[in-house]
Amino acid sequence: MNFYFLILGILGVWRITHLLNQEAGPGEIIARFRRWQGTNFIGQLQDCFYCLSVWVAAPFAYVIGKFWLERILLWPAFSGAAILLERLTAERQPPIHGHYIEEPEDQHVLR
Repeated sequence: MNFYFLILGILGVWRITHLLNQEAGPGEIIARFRRWQGTNFIGQLQDCFYCLSVWVAAPFAYVIGKFWLERILLWPAFSGAAILLERLTAERQPPIHGHYIEEPEDQHVLR
């Protein structure tokens, strides 16, 4: 396998997965498609970047791989690389801490 095609596959899987999972697309066509799908299998698949990247990686692995063993190994590799890229490029949200109030202990309770 050529290193060039490996990089193209990784970037292509990440780009298409990111588009389908988080972007509205031109004229909001992708956002409308997500709303139209609702809660069926395809709609739920688009809600999870990790799940979606597995299915987007499959055709990339099939086209770029030269023989079956290479295709089978490229499939999770492309998905994993896309997930790593997403983690590196995603906006970081500050952690949400729960609101905690401790009530005073009742002094008249037998223990």
